Amino acid sequence: MNEAGKRVLPVANLREFFRDTLHEALCRQRIEVEDHTEHYVVNLLTLFARSEALFENTAEGLRLKPLAAMLGEALEAPADTPHQHRALQRLGDVSLFIAGFFANSFARKLVDIDYHIAMGGGAYHTLAHSTGHTRGRALAGVFGELSRKFQPMVDALNEVSEGNGARSDADILRLYEIWLKTGSARCYGKLKSLGVDPTVAGGTVFKH
Repeated sequence: MNEAGKRVLPVANLREFFRDTLHEALCRQRIEVEDHTEHYVVNLLTLFARSEALFENTAEGLRLKPLAAMLGEALEAPADTPHQHRALQRLGDVSLFIAGFFANSFARKLVDIDYHIAMGGGAYHTLAHSTGHTRGRALAGVFGELSRKFQPMVDALNEVSEGNGARSDADILRLYEIWLKTGSARCYGKLKSLGVDPTVAGGTVFKH
């Protein structure tokens, strides 16, 4: 990475930083979302910027609960209740944040970004059709849009997290791998700009 890419930029207001950078990423990638949805994601990023909000205290220190365990909690809770709603929202939020900010960390692991997209998109889809919780009904439109546009939103968050750092051969290979697994429009465009011509066979379509 070049020296410019290594600089740490001072941020006076984290919420404003996420609001501005997310909006710019959405505009550049031509991703259209409702204002309420964009606001929800900005709040999510601001919250999870604090490690204690993202991770949980265990005997071994701060740890991130596996998505499968979060799903298990949601399935074990009484259907369409505040308890189940909170568990599903946590699953969707964590999946979106991790897929958006730590996509490259999944390389060569059994659980990859496509798993997070499927889990998070499914959780938001269920929340969008929830009828038993007042707050859930109020956010149904937000959850529905996040379910439908989970992959594009991950692309936008990838841009927010990566900045403009230079790419190594390993980075380019990872871009191609993510495109094959998710069909990411952003990865496809970046590969083309780097002189890589991916085939049209890549991508996985997730339907909820």
